[in-house]
Amino acid sequence: METFQTILGRKLSAALTAAGLPNAGELTQATDTRFGDYQTNAALILAKQRGENPRDVAQRILTHLEVSDICDQPQIAGAGFLNFTLRPEAVATKTTELLRDDRLGVPRTTSPRRIVIDFGSPNVAKPMHVGHIRSTLLGDALARIAAFLGHEVIRDNHIGDWGTQFGMLLVGWKTLLDHSALKRNPMPELERVYKAVNEKIKEEIETGESVQSLHRTEDGREYFRWESPTEATAKRELVKLQAGDAANRLLWEEMTRLSLKEFGEVYELLDIHYDIQRGESFYNVRLANVVERLLKSGIAEVSQGAVCVFFRDFPELADKPCIIRKSDGGFNYATTDIATVDYRIKDLKADTIWIVTGAPQQLHFRQIFEIARREGYTADFRHITHGSILGEDRKLMKTRSGENVPLRDLLGEACERARRIIEQKNPVLRDAEKAEVAKIIGIGAVKYADLSQYRMTDYIFSWDRMLSLQGNTAPYLQNAYVRTRSIFRKSAEAVQLPNELTLGEPAELDLAKRLCQFAEIVPQVLNDFRPNILANYLFELANSFHAFYEACPVLKAEPQARASRLALCELSARVLQCGLNLLGINVPEKM
Repeated sequence: METFQTILGRKLSAALTAAGLPNAGELTQATDTRFGDYQTNAALILAKQRGENPRDVAQRILTHLEVSDICDQPQIAGAGFLNFTLRPEAVATKTTELLRDDRLGVPRTTSPRRIVIDFGSPNVAKPMHVGHIRSTLLGDALARIAAFLGHEVIRDNHIGDWGTQFGMLLVGWKTLLDHSALKRNPMPELERVYKAVNEKIKEEIETGESVQSLHRTEDGREYFRWESPTEATAKRELVKLQAGDAANRLLWEEMTRLSLKEFGEVYELLDIHYDIQRGESFYNVRLANVVERLLKSGIAEVSQGAVCVFFRDFPELADKPCIIRKSDGGFNYATTDIATVDYRIKDLKADTIWIVTGAPQQLHFRQIFEIARREGYTADFRHITHGSILGEDRKLMKTRSGENVPLRDLLGEACERARRIIEQKNPVLRDAEKAEVAKIIGIGAVKYADLSQYRMTDYIFSWDRMLSLQGNTAPYLQNAYVRTRSIFRKSAEAVQLPNELTLGEPAELDLAKRLCQFAEIVPQVLNDFRPNILANYLFELANSFHAFYEACPVLKAEPQARASRLALCELSARVLQCGLNLLGINVPEKM
């Protein structure tokens, strides 16, 4: 099913060819609907290229443009824009088609990809906190939309389950752990012992307390280093873990198990799932081969005892080599990420890799992707970055004590606040219904507050704003859906959707046009990975529906108008539900 935008674009292209002009410019939804529904700047672009008057070029295009089946006569506006206004009969026909289409007009991609999306990526033994929201929600929304459009999507949670922090965790587990606290609430206790060991190391360094400890590189070379006693102990514990010590391996596995259980509960609350979860430890057996392969190919070289990849042809990276084996023989995140690229392309057969992390990692992934290209990988690599969440003080959101806000606590508070709103708005609901609706509204509010922002924008977290029933919020959109359900509950007879809609009132026509745009909006999200485009469309749709609801009585209308308006209500509900679901947001039947 073609959208209006596709139809007009095809007709415009034919007119340009007939006029002896090349394709140029864009055909987009109009920014101001007072002057039309779609517009193109083709005449302006071509006039500039050819040194001609834009309005003359626009008139030449009009001479060959045939759109009378769906549009009024196009108008030349301003310096040379062409504006298109849809005919009500064409809108009514298209809207009727959408009612009978399970996909609501959204086309499947003609070029499906096998996409691995890496998002979320929490660290073992650390609670998920507010800083994980953006990557997790953005990645989930992109995965849902890509899958809906027909791509094969593999959601990969790249868990931080290896590295130097485990030496300190092992020391803490063996010397400081409160087992009863671990049983009650494992993640805070693991975080407590890690911080305690870290503080002890800092105190020893400040007081000058140190010991000389023996270290060994990967190739067997030995060397000594002065370290704090606790730091030296932590490194010995880490070496034992890496060497396969059974006792330390069991403790590491238990930390990982407890962490994954905690993560799983948060993901269940968020209605987020992963197809695979691969920790950094999964790639350990591949790291030595990565270094050997890159050295053999000449991509990497030895520099001051370390193995590095240089980027001398890139001015911004020329003085920033990527170290893949340190001078002491140890591997690092870069080595693991190169091995991860290998696995995703060779084992998972991905032709597209999206990594959703914060902007500070841009340099790192530029290096990783460039190394992959030098190795001959032709996959489409994308690092999808995002901004931060700020508190009311416009600084990174923290607790009063300066700690990261635990994500589970934040989601719990969202549900509690939503429950209080429901108690006031609809106290007659049963307790079980109140709890379920509170969860849908509270979690939805948090998700929408994030996804309705451009991903690179820092935004201020505000409970009052995100839970408001007015404005660009999830509850406002959910309330529009609930209104449609209320209308159908009040309807005494079975609903018979009409063969053709009648759009006699301006509010009816406006709503129908907005519904027809859904199929145009969804594919645009992946152009620059911007779920906010879909969120803002759904807000405009909710505005159009509420205006229609106020201006056009549904159940009290005469039979033909009643049937047509019920159809608009049904289609509005389906588009709102589908659109919000693509953002990972559910809708309640009552509020």
